[in-house]
Amino acid sequence: MTTTYPLRTIHAHELDAWARMITTTYGQDWYEGGLRNAATSIEPERTIAAYDGPEIVGGASIYGRVMTVPGAAVPVAGITLVAVLPTHRRRGILTAMMRKQLTDLHESGGEPITALNAAEATIYGRFGYGVASHVAETQADKRLMALRPGTDLGDGTIRLLARQDARPLLEKVYDTARRGAVGWVDRAEKFWQARLADGERVRGGGTELRFAVHTEPGGEATGYVLYRSRPGLVQVIEVVATSRQSYAALWRFLIDLDAHAGLTYDGAVDEPLTHLLTDPRHHDRQPLGAPGGRRPGAGGPPLLDPLDLVLEVQDPFCPWNAGRHRLRADGDSVTCERTRAQADLRLTSAELGAAYLGGTTLSSLAAAGRVEELRPGAVTAASLAFRGERAPFHPSGWAFPAF
Repeated sequence: MTTTYPLRTIHAHELDAWARMITTTYGQDWYEGGLRNAATSIEPERTIAAYDGPEIVGGASIYGRVMTVPGAAVPVAGITLVAVLPTHRRRGILTAMMRKQLTDLHESGGEPITALNAAEATIYGRFGYGVASHVAETQADKRLMALRPGTDLGDGTIRLLARQDARPLLEKVYDTARRGAVGWVDRAEKFWQARLADGERVRGGGTELRFAVHTEPGGEATGYVLYRSRPGLVQVIEVVATSRQSYAALWRFLIDLDAHAGLTYDGAVDEPLTHLLTDPRHHDRQPLGAPGGRRPGAGGPPLLDPLDLVLEVQDPFCPWNAGRHRLRADGDSVTCERTRAQADLRLTSAELGAAYLGGTTLSSLAAAGRVEELRPGAVTAASLAFRGERAPFHPSGWAFPAF
């Protein structure tokens, strides 16, 4: 017997019950900070719940963000806080919620891209999501870390500032940096509140957040570090710099911190720090999974090289995407139109989403049998066109899209 669980957006007065369901599923406690700043950041009108009678048994939410992609900045629906109570698993609730989110976005003309940070990547592939970026976990012995001789540190200075003094400088530096960094998203007030939340439970036994800001001789802020101290360890939360000199200076500051033998940091897989060190072997980095994306609506990807290619896209979950699409790119001009022309590549929306930010290549997907080349040379041409200068990354790491 199949039971239907109605889906609808929650009312403001249901937030507490909805959050209790989410945190119960995640093994956390709502009143102990399991959903940091959720009461002020969640948008009830973009938050759905599944009901078993009056009881909320599943839910999912969307945060509207703007993400930097190769060559542009585009609206993105950040999918977050997806959960189904363990008592109601394997009843089709998750599939129904994913279908509703994507269908609503398509029918309303909402954000053309959805992105999420999958706790279990195997789940979301069946909804058309692909792994578009990764994060590298750094664990280092600072006593063995040293910058290469002659590293350009510039003429700036670094100061430890109080929160209220640092905040406006952080915002300016971040907004400048994120406009040229693929995978980074904008930060409105509520997202800054979440990023800088610093209650006892958030600290996890560490100190309060420290704010180290790099400024040039003329007073312009060009970088910052958020970090906290733990016994014998520096936990680096976020490093943002708008010049290579400020980036190097901030890392020298962190390496030189006294009374801390170890350092941890979640950064990009191509983090420049590796190439600043005299011996990168003391900089242990492990790549981890990270946000995946898909495209619920039509529109051309940000191709970087000249291209004229026909993609045959298969998308059983969002059938409006299925069909043949001709991508043409030349300089700043990119078009995507439906066509009946013969296809050059055949792939699903998951592969297209994985390649979208320029991190995962269509060549690697083709080597795994996930992209079918129908015209010789098409895979190579497409991979080169989709590539990016740097690996896509977002400094919130596992917390994307919460801040």
